[in-house]
Amino acid sequence: MTTSLGEPNASAITGFLIFIALSLGITWWAARKTRSTEHFYAAGRSISGFQNGLALAGDYMSAASFLGIAGLVSLSGFDGLIYSIGFLVGWPVVLFLIAEPLRNLGKYTFTDVVALRLRQGPVRVAAAAGSLAVVVFYLIAQMVGAGNLVRLLFGLDYSVAIVIVGAVMLAYVLFGGMLATTWVQIVKAVLLMTGALILALLVLARFSFNPLALFAAAAEQYGAGVLGPGRLVSDPLDAVSLGLALMFGTAGLPHILMRSYTVPDAATARVSVNYATGFIGAFYLLTFILGFGAMVIVGQGPIRAVDPGGNMAAPLLAEAVGGQAFLGFIAAVAFATILAVVAGLTLAGAAALSHDLWVNVVRHGSASEHEQLRVARLSTVLLGILSIALGIAFKGQNVAYMVGLAFAIAASANFPALVLSIFWRRFTTRAAQLSMFAGTASSLLLIALSPAIMVDLLHQPAAIVPLKNPGIISIPLSFAVAIITTMLWPEPESERRYADVAERVHLGEKI
Repeated sequence: MTTSLGEPNASAITGFLIFIALSLGITWWAARKTRSTEHFYAAGRSISGFQNGLALAGDYMSAASFLGIAGLVSLSGFDGLIYSIGFLVGWPVVLFLIAEPLRNLGKYTFTDVVALRLRQGPVRVAAAAGSLAVVVFYLIAQMVGAGNLVRLLFGLDYSVAIVIVGAVMLAYVLFGGMLATTWVQIVKAVLLMTGALILALLVLARFSFNPLALFAAAAEQYGAGVLGPGRLVSDPLDAVSLGLALMFGTAGLPHILMRSYTVPDAATARVSVNYATGFIGAFYLLTFILGFGAMVIVGQGPIRAVDPGGNMAAPLLAEAVGGQAFLGFIAAVAFATILAVVAGLTLAGAAALSHDLWVNVVRHGSASEHEQLRVARLSTVLLGILSIALGIAFKGQNVAYMVGLAFAIAASANFPALVLSIFWRRFTTRAAQLSMFAGTASSLLLIALSPAIMVDLLHQPAAIVPLKNPGIISIPLSFAVAIITTMLWPEPESERRYADVAERVHLGEKI
């Protein structure tokens, strides 16, 4: 098929400008209310359960969800479903294990929970390292998607597109903080689910609203193999490794966990996760229709020709079924998706740098409100510059795959220490520190030696470690380090202080 992607699209540009104007209006409104660190990091704890559920869905349904998964399904068929399902099944873990204890025990970041009964300095340094590694990999995926999208729809150079996205995102976070980010997420979630639903209905309309007819058409064009596993993840160990990373990584994502503190109490945190799970589950079902729709209606050849990673499958499908005007709308939705998620990630990274490291490690909790806010904004600028540089360096990677790596780091570095600090009385400072360092270092090392870096980025003939996702090694390693270290070096003081944690898990405390 012929496509107008690569040429300036008037409807897309109009949609972009409308969304940017709306979000900057929200930022201006939020900036007038953001006068303290509590407002900057937690929106004054004033968000309702339904609002936070939408914002959680908005934070989670990233470029990987909309652009990446649709692209993976369109190029590999059934195997792309492992990402759709994997991104969803982590939410029961958040609901039943994490949401309420996190709200009752913490203040601004998940590190507050891990460090509550342990020595602050060592734990916060290790947690910040893991959080920043997750944020950086997640940011790479969003920026790559943004660069491709803006490049193709505005006709701009990829690097220029990345810089524009970074600059707009910085405006949201610097001036509006969490309140602006929350409402941008809510607007973006509504737009994204509406756009995906309309696109899926337009696809199904071509097949008499029968998904089975769509799948049959895909099998007829590309062979029955597209309806079975093995095209994307052929190694069973890789499949299990990816599944573990996606399931437990959700409960270790700093920007997702941070949203627990925007609500007034733990019950509302649980309600918001319930809403988020419903919204996200419905959306991921639609991505499967979009992927197969792009495979059949657009074709794998044109999808690869526009972007080798398949990230433009959904916009190409929108153009094929709805023309340039609908392409403009979907592109604007995708742009909103990326900007909102990048804003949330940057805020989480800034919290790790300023709240966890500067305030609690360097200043030992004695920094003034003004100083905390100033350091938070400086951290935001540094992360914005870093995200722009990394987005340019990782050009051409599939964004869903890159986010899968971020989930592996989150599941290895953050999840074990968070769960053990809440539920294991004997857990110690040294165990938390070594567990987080081991999870971060092992996952990063395995990623560096994997096909993603050695073959795709460095163009080596083969990778030292054949696993595409490190989760099956790095997650058990992190748990093992935590358990063995606790057994070898007990810490009576942290064990005695567990009684306070156990009480606050259920009853909470005003913060």
